[in-house]
Amino acid sequence: MKTLMAPWRMEHVEGRAEKVSGCLFEPEGTEPFNPDLLLLYRDPKTVVLLNRFPYTNGHILLAPVKHVDCITSLNQAEQTALIGMLSEATQILREILHPDGFNIGSNIGKVAGAGIADHLHFHIVPRWEDDHNFMTVLGEVRSIPEHLLTTYDKLLPPFQQLLAIRNR
Repeated sequence: MKTLMAPWRMEHVEGRAEKVSGCLFEPEGTEPFNPDLLLLYRDPKTVVLLNRFPYTNGHILLAPVKHVDCITSLNQAEQTALIGMLSEATQILREILHPDGFNIGSNIGKVAGAGIADHLHFHIVPRWEDDHNFMTVLGEVRSIPEHLLTTYDKLLPPFQQLLAIRNR
């Protein structure tokens, strides 16, 4: 029998998770990477975070640095940077985690399901065949098979490499 554990989710499930001060998509500091914040990448236009409360292993969040609530509030260069990073991040997940597919999306506005409606962001959720079992259907509980920091450590090197290439 395999035991799947995701102990970091318990605070979220029970509503005890510490509230983030400020905007989640505007992590403190200026460094491009920070494991304490699960910050995988930051450049002048985009930020990529590993989701602290993931739907699946490797669930990442991607946002423009500019604090806007809708993609139509970004100029062409910002839109291009955001969609380019969406593509790059998806490719990194494909190469490192080998999922069978992805759910990629953005909920714009509270009525559309946005948990954080005032800062545009995308979810990239890797999916695998048979990645969820009866626990999700009957117990409304998802099991994540790998610790967040282990996933972070796997994903960080390609994001570091991407930043190095872009800074040349």
